[in-house]
Amino acid sequence: MGEFRGGGRNFDRGPREMHKAKCSECGKECEVPFKPTEGKPVYCRDCFQKRRRF
Repeated sequence: MGEFRGGGRNFDRGPREMHKAKCSECGKECEVPFKPTEGKPVYCRDCFQKRRRF
């Protein structure tokens, strides 16, 4: 029997690997916690926050 851990939190991973990217909106260099996929937009923290408001 497995143990259920709710909330989707996994504290055993350690630090995230960051990847360099260029913001699709403002063109600023930034780092993101995922490997950018060609053809999909990537946003810096500021532009991402602006887009979430809508």
